[in-house]
Amino acid sequence: MPSPTSPLPTTTLTTTGATASKETRILYCLLAISLLSPLFILSFSSSSTTTPASSSGSFPFAFSGHHFQYKQLILLNPNQADHSSLTPKPPSIAYFITGSNGDSQRMLRLLFAIYHPRNQYLLHLDLTAPQSQRDELAVSVQSVPVFRAAQNVNVVGKADFAYSRGSSAVASTLHGAAILLRFFSDWDWFINLSAADYPLVTQDDLLHIFSFLPKDLNFVNHTSHIGWRESRRMKPIIIDPGFYLTAKSDIFYATQKREFPNAYRLFTGLASTILNREFVEFCVLGSDNLPRILLMYFSNMPSSQANYFQTILCNSPELKKTIVNHNLHHVSWDTPPKREPRALSLKDFNEMIQSGAAFGSRFLPDDPVLDRIDEEVLNRTAGKVIPGGWCLGDPKNDSCTVWGDVDVLRPGPGGKRLERRIVELLSSGTFHANQCDETLNEPKRVNQSVQNVTQDQNSVGSTEDPKRT
Repeated sequence: MPSPTSPLPTTTLTTTGATASKETRILYCLLAISLLSPLFILSFSSSSTTTPASSSGSFPFAFSGHHFQYKQLILLNPNQADHSSLTPKPPSIAYFITGSNGDSQRMLRLLFAIYHPRNQYLLHLDLTAPQSQRDELAVSVQSVPVFRAAQNVNVVGKADFAYSRGSSAVASTLHGAAILLRFFSDWDWFINLSAADYPLVTQDDLLHIFSFLPKDLNFVNHTSHIGWRESRRMKPIIIDPGFYLTAKSDIFYATQKREFPNAYRLFTGLASTILNREFVEFCVLGSDNLPRILLMYFSNMPSSQANYFQTILCNSPELKKTIVNHNLHHVSWDTPPKREPRALSLKDFNEMIQSGAAFGSRFLPDDPVLDRIDEEVLNRTAGKVIPGGWCLGDPKNDSCTVWGDVDVLRPGPGGKRLERRIVELLSSGTFHANQCDETLNEPKRVNQSVQNVTQDQNSVGSTEDPKRT
């Protein structure tokens, strides 16, 4: 498994375009006919260098660009206009999956449930876990044939501490984003997930809907209504030991508190976000001073990851136009809400599916509701990657043992639900009204979509234990 400090391998797909000349069409017809020859197929598969050989012979054309090209020569009539432009090319998503001590199996299960060959995946098991767990995680990833062939799953070898109650979680996320930016140039959105998250739609559903979205959108839950957070999470000064110590330690609190800055307004929300590549580059590459200034400010603030990206977006006149006030996660809170959302279970199944969210947070390890999501929503077998349009094998066994064109998507009912939810979010009546607005309407109920989570907490925050941080 490649380390983050060395160049990561990628699979190169090569295609050639058909010319309009008569000679070229004749040549293509001859090539198409030659594909029917078993000798040609055997010769082509044996000369492929982009796919490792399989001992069972089940992977003859895994992600081969040449295979897709010749397949199109058979199916398309050269005399007809090319209608492929009517369907946008699917995007690529960079996933940053994080976990702590004992989360290896949860991270693998999440990886199987959100896998697609078009995406990139970086797994980070933080320093609360011993190095042996990271080594085992890397070995487990390398043992999956599709991961080896696509070369799009990597494990961070030199891990960081990531305290969710401190600011080291922001540094860890930025570190993961920087690795994905450095080694992979073709992804469009960045999604950070924890081991406690799980998808509520297939990757074919998600990629299909995102194919039709502007690539500058950022899905970030946010509000400037700080409420009770002002005295408990925004003004306290902390020292996060994750930056300085090699062993786990409690966060240090200073006796003083600081006032809010005058140069920019603070926003808060939830840690999970969906960010476009341009914004991630803006934060990581430092083309503007704002990300650096805010990073220094938030380095001594509790729970910084719920505030950092929100504050950057809403204090930039250009970037604030791209923010959607929802992170496409479904969560449920206790009454009154506690520091973390309550764990989702079987009783929440119908509500979470009908919410139209792409992900659910949070789930207990191996909760029965995960099995139901696998069976009824994802159509995924335990220990196998989620099937998609790129899987051409026998559905009775493991359809993903034979692979096809990774650009082929087969969205299902989840795509319709996600489409309906995004249309609601992007409607003219709510999209601009909810962008970095200072005053948001109070929700009518506590257990609802994540868009109103922070408002729920503001309305009942005074009942929370004042010692809670």
